[in-house]
Amino acid sequence: MLSFIARRLTVAIPTLLILVVLSFVLMYTAPGGPFNSERPLPPEVLANIEAKYGLDQPFWKRIAVYIHGVIFNFDFGPSFQFKNRSVNDIIAQGFPITLTYGFWSFVVAVTVGVSLGIAAALRQNTWLDYLAVGISIGAQVLPNFVMAPILLLVFTLWLGWLPGGGWAGGQWQYLVMPVIALSTSYMASIARITRSSMLEVLNTNFIRTAKAKGLPTRRIIWRHAMKPAMLPVLSYLGPAFVGMITGSVIIDIFFSTGGIGQFFVNSAFNRDYSVIMGITILVGALTILFNLIVDLLYAWIDPKIRY
Repeated sequence: MLSFIARRLTVAIPTLLILVVLSFVLMYTAPGGPFNSERPLPPEVLANIEAKYGLDQPFWKRIAVYIHGVIFNFDFGPSFQFKNRSVNDIIAQGFPITLTYGFWSFVVAVTVGVSLGIAAALRQNTWLDYLAVGISIGAQVLPNFVMAPILLLVFTLWLGWLPGGGWAGGQWQYLVMPVIALSTSYMASIARITRSSMLEVLNTNFIRTAKAKGLPTRRIIWRHAMKPAMLPVLSYLGPAFVGMITGSVIIDIFFSTGGIGQFFVNSAFNRDYSVIMGITILVGALTILFNLIVDLLYAWIDPKIRY
């Protein structure tokens, strides 16, 4: 197992380094700049600003300084648009909010999705199977940019049960609609994958043997069928978890939560390259990390993967 972890790390670390380099190169080779506007700045003022942020240095020196700061100090540099604020400060402000509603969205999506998938597989071609499949299809065709305005229309404007936006320290009233809007499409995918995987496992020879021995159904499901059936689900949960805990631009815009998605959009419009690169690298690093965790869980469940 240790050799398997070492092999995965030897792939993950260079991938992260390549991500940092590509993010920097793509940002600074794009046309325009963070200080370009409809009204051009005087050359002397623009030169002073670029000297302040080190943009007057040669390209190779800038990228070397940036990589050193990111890799060794986890420092993404200053923001070009927010005065006296660093990218780390912006991420520290927005990421805990996004992490909170993303975590609860993941819990809801996995719990409901796996439960629906297992119930549909165990009661195949019954009303329960049709109901679970119908719920999954309905949730799949309602992505977050459709679900969010519907939730606002129903629960805020019509019923008046929930606040239409804000955060208020993460009180449950402000969490309900973002969690529902973010988790529904993921829940539908998890339910479909779980159902198909469980049906495939239930038709294998070792499950038939367990049934022939007279083992209780509950034991067959939880002791013998669950682990192999969860392998395809685990493969999906890695990127899905990152997608939820890094949040959604739609969620931040519709519900005004103040997460990093809104900062990402604003920085793109303002050409705040350092913020764009910081959030991009953060999402990429989390993707690599959780894919590594999924690989380890995969190897733990199925020892053949280690070889």
